[in-house]
Amino acid sequence: MRHLQHIFLSILAAGALLCSCEEHYIEYSDAEYIMFADTLRAYAVVQDGGEISVPVVSTVTCDYDRVIAVEVIDSESSAIEGLHYTLESNTLTIPAGSNRADLKIRGRFDSMESGEDLDICLNLLMNDRLSWDLYGTKTKVRLVKVCPFNIENFCGWCVLSSTFLQTYNPYGSYQRLVHTKAHPTRPDCIICENWMLDGYDIVLRFDTSDPLNPTVEPDGEQIISDEGSFFGMNHGDGRIRAIGSSLYDSYYNTCGSYLFVWTAMYVKNLDTMIGTVGHFYNVMEWISDEEAERLRNEGM
Repeated sequence: MRHLQHIFLSILAAGALLCSCEEHYIEYSDAEYIMFADTLRAYAVVQDGGEISVPVVSTVTCDYDRVIAVEVIDSESSAIEGLHYTLESNTLTIPAGSNRADLKIRGRFDSMESGEDLDICLNLLMNDRLSWDLYGTKTKVRLVKVCPFNIENFCGWCVLSSTFLQTYNPYGSYQRLVHTKAHPTRPDCIICENWMLDGYDIVLRFDTSDPLNPTVEPDGEQIISDEGSFFGMNHGDGRIRAIGSSLYDSYYNTCGSYLFVWTAMYVKNLDTMIGTVGHFYNVMEWISDEEAERLRNEGM
C-alpha cells in the first residue's frame, strides 16, 4: 500500500513553451500539446468525501475555450466506475487565457475495502496533433482508501513479532504479547509497555501529516533492554538502545489496527557509540481482550 511512486511533469516551468495559439504548428517551441500533468499519481479517498482534481495542462494559452473529452479505459483499470468512483464529467474545459483544467473525480469511501488501492486509466480524446509522443494521452490515477486516524485503534493488547527477538531472544520466541496505551500528554504517541522485555517501555510516535504516507517511529532514542538479557554480557553501559531506522520505511495502516516499524538497535558507553546491533523489523497487530487472554493461557 504504502510504497507508491509519483512521477511529476512540471509544465508551468517551461516558460519558453507558453505562447499564443497559431494556425500552423511547425516550430517545436510554438507547438500546442495537451496532456495529463502526472503520468501516475495517488489520491486519498477519505471518509467525508471530497473531490479529487486530476490536472490536464497545455503547452500554450489560447484566447478561446478548449473542450477535451476524457474516456476511462476499463481494461487497464482496477477501479469500477459507478462503484468505486464517479466522474463529474467526461469532458473538461481549458478556459481562454489558461493552460490548465482539472478533471473532477469523487471516490466512494464505503465501496472500497480496508487498505485497498485501485487504479483508473484515463485517456484524452483529441486531435492527434495535440498529443506529445513523449508523454502520450494516458494517465493512471490511483485511489487509496484513507481512514481517519484514531489513536484508540492502536491501544490495548497487541502481538509483537520482531526479527530482533528472533535473533537474540534466549527463549527462542520471536513474538510476545504487548499492552499499549495512549500517551497522557502526546496525542500522536502511544506507550508500549514491556515492549521487548519486561520493565522497559517505549514510546511510538505517529506522523499523520500526509494521509498517503502514514509513518510511525520510536519517539527519539530509547532504552529497550539491558544487554545481559539478550547478549549474556555487557559490551557497553549495559543497555540496548533503539531509534527509528534511517534505512527502511515504517508505517501504520489507517484502516486497520497494525503497524510496521523498523528500528536500529545499538549500544553505547559514556554516551559514545560502541557498535550497531542491527536494523530490525517489528510488526504490531492489535487484538481483542479475549484473544489476548487466549494467547496468555497458551503461554505467550
